Amino acid sequence: MAYRNKTYVAFDGDEDMRYYQLLKAWNENDNIDFDFYDAHDLNYAYDTNQEESIKNQLRKRFDNSKLFILLVGEKTKRLRKFIPWKIDQALNRELPVVVVNLNGEEHLDADRCPTKLQEELAVHIPFKAAILNYAVKNWPDADAKYRKEGETGAYIYNDSVYSALGT
Repeated sequence: MAYRNKTYVAFDGDEDMRYYQLLKAWNENDNIDFDFYDAHDLNYAYDTNQEESIKNQLRKRFDNSKLFILLVGEKTKRLRKFIPWKIDQALNRELPVVVVNLNGEEHLDADRCPTKLQEELAVHIPFKAAILNYAVKNWPDADAKYRKEGETGAYIYNDSVYSALGT
């Protein structure tokens, strides 16, 4: 069994790559309190023309992940190939899910969030370094607690968390 210490970040590669790149920049910037171990840093060779080859390598990244982040942009809900598959992988592995709204919403954005995640236990946050860092550090334990209690559905942080973080 793989050591699970990574964070798997899923996003619309055609539209939202710049947000993923910004996450990586925050992670590398010593002046920003943001830290995560990116599952995408696990390099595997695969045939990019073969969907099953890609999925096999992505499964290996999921096997090393302890958290799933979905960057939700304008078109995320309408994606039909890899994003739904990645959501299934995260849910089947019972990974804690952080839904990051690229439009800044602090709650479930039903117009953009994939339908499959709307009823699942997941925290919904805006795309801001402080709250995302907080979620990366705190949501896995909260998810385990809520899951044990049988909780489902969208979770949001209250205003006091945002105030304490200065956002």
